[in-house]
Amino acid sequence: MKGCIHSIETLGTLDGPGVRMVVFFQGCNLRCAYCHNPDTWSVGSPNISALDIVEKGKRYKSYYKNGGGITFSGGEPLLQPEFLLECLKLSKKEGIHTVIDTSGTGLGNYDEILKYTDLVILDIKHPQKEKYKNITGREITSYNRFKEAVIKNKKQLWLKHVVTPGINDKKEDMLYFEKEVRSFPDELIQKVELLPYHTLGVFKYKELKLNYRLEGVPPLSNQRLQELKGYINYEKLIK
Repeated sequence: MKGCIHSIETLGTLDGPGVRMVVFFQGCNLRCAYCHNPDTWSVGSPNISALDIVEKGKRYKSYYKNGGGITFSGGEPLLQPEFLLECLKLSKKEGIHTVIDTSGTGLGNYDEILKYTDLVILDIKHPQKEKYKNITGREITSYNRFKEAVIKNKKQLWLKHVVTPGINDKKEDMLYFEKEVRSFPDELIQKVELLPYHTLGVFKYKELKLNYRLEGVPPLSNQRLQELKGYINYEKLIK
């Protein structure tokens, strides 16, 4: 089975525990205001097989000893559910730890996909439905369906949330985020991250001749990020 892949990073250290091979799927159904990878939006044509990906991943197994493995990211990996499932099954057959880095807005049988997933990195755009739509251009329904599947299947979680000036950088936004984190069972949450908005991907919009919604918005300062963390007792979000 073949799928459409944007790129592969062989020795990633930020996309899950340990050293990982990170497979970036092509295609995303969200249009987040702060997205720094607009080049991953369109799906394109299948260009690599699941077997080729896992065979490549096997070459780096010696680096996976301290909890590493393969992370399937994007784009949105859940938009290619059958291909993703095949990648996960083959990875687990080889004894490789698997992570899905997702916004929870895809297709397919989530229960079957999660059966072969060791950890989910879930990007919470915003838990309040109007702000979610403002950020992503989509309804929050799909995210909620995936969230239910994650809880049902008792998957370990890293939760992350990008904070952007003028969009979700107020105290009430942090309280919404805290409430959303608390809505997951405590025993599932391994890590919670508030990530500051940056402008590193703005040049891609110019190259692709796309309009950038946040033109002129400065990166979120570390000082402001720390202030926002203070509203929700950030260090104690994981009990």
